Amino acid sequence: MKQLLIAAAAALAIAPMAQAQELSIATGGTGGVYYPYGGGLAEVINNHVEGYSASVEVTGASVENMALIQRGDSDIALALADTVYQAFTGTGAFDGKQIAEARALASIYPNAVQLVTLADSGITSLEDLRGKRVSVGAPGSGTELSAQIILAANGITYDDFEPQRLNFNETADAIRDGDIVAGFWSVGPPTSSIMNLAATREIRIVGLTDDQIAKAREAEPTFAPYTLRAEMYDGMAEAVTTISTPNVLVVHADMDEELAYNITKAMFENVAELIAIHPAANDTTIEFTVDSTPIPFHPGALRYLEEVGAAVQDHQRP
Repeated sequence: MKQLLIAAAAALAIAPMAQAQELSIATGGTGGVYYPYGGGLAEVINNHVEGYSASVEVTGASVENMALIQRGDSDIALALADTVYQAFTGTGAFDGKQIAEARALASIYPNAVQLVTLADSGITSLEDLRGKRVSVGAPGSGTELSAQIILAANGITYDDFEPQRLNFNETADAIRDGDIVAGFWSVGPPTSSIMNLAATREIRIVGLTDDQIAKAREAEPTFAPYTLRAEMYDGMAEAVTTISTPNVLVVHADMDEELAYNITKAMFENVAELIAIHPAANDTTIEFTVDSTPIPFHPGALRYLEEVGAAVQDHQRP
């Protein structure tokens, strides 16, 4: 018996350790919410999904992330709902480049469009952007898509001002240095790059009127009104009305069903770990997911949602 135990112990000693399968999460720039949220999701997977480990990638955000999912270069991606819907249907920026294999795990929080300028810039409305240098977000990002839709719906095109395609940190630096007068963010508030700018300069968040919001929603139905609360950023004395777009956690239809189920379950059942990383995760709820997701859920995610009694909509079923 002793010899058998020794032999078993020796076999265990020389047996190779099971390697965790690595998952890649496509996020965005380090100055936005995607990167820290993705890091929090990676930790949830590492801690609660057996046999897998996850790490985050810095990317150009929504549009690039959809292409990464299609090519199989990333396993999970964060992307804005309008970008996700256009990719899934082959419309808008994805005309002729449909990504019909995209599936959702969840909608995780709303992105608020935040048009930021310095308090003394004289910019108080969309119309004031005409003839000025303005950042519309990183090239091909969800921020740029949202900015284009809002501006075009209200009669402003890139010919009417000098667009600069800068990421969040670059936009904040350019506003601070006077290289541009304003910049768009489409991100879960509050976001670090705006917080850092507000800590060194007096800023203004330029609100949208009810008419401007209505026109934008007519052009893009995934938009919804959103109010940025007072004191969200230093010097922001009053609440500001703007527009928002849900953020969707996207995978490829080929993802293993059990893996998709386990990731979805781990995220919703350990959401406190995500909130500890970023307050945007307060909106990571079952209710927000079924209210906001514009494309079909992955079968694994759908199984979890049905288990917890979620009222999944018809268009969200594969």
